[in-house]
Amino acid sequence: MLASKRKGTLYIGVTSDLIKRVWQHKHNEVEGFTKKYQVHDLVWYELHQEMDSAITRENQLKKWNRDWKIELIEEHNSAWTDLYPSIC
Repeated sequence: MLASKRKGTLYIGVTSDLIKRVWQHKHNEVEGFTKKYQVHDLVWYELHQEMDSAITRENQLKKWNRDWKIELIEEHNSAWTDLYPSIC
């Protein structure tokens, strides 16, 4: 999950290469939502062994209301720290 700032605009996506994909978002190489709204900070993520389970989880999270997403982030990353440096 990417965020523009603490409790800012959120983006949920799935990828097979988290480091590469976040880098692309951070450098505005991805046209669309994240570039338009400057959504660049990796604030939460999950790893899955199978792409099917990752896609299922992505779809589940996208249906959640905003408050539930914020609670999930704050449960694991209360400071809304950009986690990207920790995964590189």
